Amino acid sequence: MTDTDPTTKTGTDPTHGETRAATDSETHDATAELALVDVTKRYGETTALEDISLAFRPGEFHGLIGPNGSGKTTLFALLAGLVRPSSGRIERSTATVGYSFQEPRFYPSLTVRENLEVFRGFVDDPPPASWLETLLEELRLAPAADRRADQLSGGFRKKLDLGIALIKRPQYLLLDEPLADVDDYSRRRIGRFLDDYRENDRTVVVSTHNVAAFADSLDRLSVVVDGRLRFDGAPGDDVVGQYRSLLE
Repeated sequence: MTDTDPTTKTGTDPTHGETRAATDSETHDATAELALVDVTKRYGETTALEDISLAFRPGEFHGLIGPNGSGKTTLFALLAGLVRPSSGRIERSTATVGYSFQEPRFYPSLTVRENLEVFRGFVDDPPPASWLETLLEELRLAPAADRRADQLSGGFRKKLDLGIALIKRPQYLLLDEPLADVDDYSRRRIGRFLDDYRENDRTVVVSTHNVAAFADSLDRLSVVVDGRLRFDGAPGDDVVGQYRSLLE
């Protein structure tokens, strides 16, 4: 296996999670194109998620919040089609889904620009080259565009992974702790970029334990604790305080 093989630890399946979802007849929420219905996921004797029903609507910035180990990453893996539920079902339309997990995935021996170009090439109807340049600029990847991916710092690795998730311009963007290891200036810039990305009914779903980082952007708040959905609805004026009260 070579160092450019995407199945290595820092590699990835060529789709990088940007899959075209299967078609179902309808969801439990008429406006949602992606939903979990009565979903339970077990790993052996361990229950990671229990009886979760959750819909993701077009055009929303949806925060999936919870402590570490609460089941958020498992929920994302279900939505992305990487694992199957033990019971219940995942309902999907033909909307495209892109995701970025906590562990960045890319071709380590390629440069930042080459990685983006390669993943752009995997798309059936690739976006214009200008979109790649937009990602380099908006994610502050331009200074490292010609640097090999395996020589990047943790923050740049995370931003490259985000860029790869965005290269297809998916209608549903699933981001697991997208600001981890990212500097403060880049965090603010990426936050503004993700806010704008919701135009044209695109949906951004962010999984994090750091609710404060996205408090001003959220249209919807879902709180998962110990594998159960504790809250799903509109965020209050004090999202951080609201979240803390739900953990009590």
